Amino acid sequence: MEGGQPDQAMPDEIIISTQTTEQWKRRRMELGRWAEREKIRLFPKKVGLLDGVEVDIELLEALTRLNAAGIVTEFSCAGVSPLDEPEEHSLYAYVTLLESESAREFIDYASRRMGRRLLVSYEPSHHRYDLSSFMLGQNRSFCFLLETCAREFKPKRSRH
Repeated sequence: MEGGQPDQAMPDEIIISTQTTEQWKRRRMELGRWAEREKIRLFPKKVGLLDGVEVDIELLEALTRLNAAGIVTEFSCAGVSPLDEPEEHSLYAYVTLLESESAREFIDYASRRMGRRLLVSYEPSHHRYDLSSFMLGQNRSFCFLLETCAREFKPKRSRH
């Protein structure tokens, strides 16, 4: 950035995953229905500590395993359910990974395992990836699948 002007040649976000046009249309319709739905709080948000930072308990194990594999995580939110905690709800569960060889390897692995359920975007200006649930209302299963991928992931540097 020079003179306070953003670099216009660098996109803010690049979608890496391969959802179809039809899937994006369905997602937009689901978003409209979700916005209209009444949201009643059923359960308070549950958190755990990861290196002294509060994270959603549903993502704690996945984040712990990713960090142990040398993948730096920056932000995360389980979202879980719009009915669990509507005020603090994230419509989609997500995890942000800082760019690295291990992060790219994990994204490739998770993309193969999770298929089109996983939305992956890359922010070139921040050198980070956002992994989120593509499907509305499936945050719990996204968290479980992400944890499974993190548990089974073997970085190339540790394979012999």
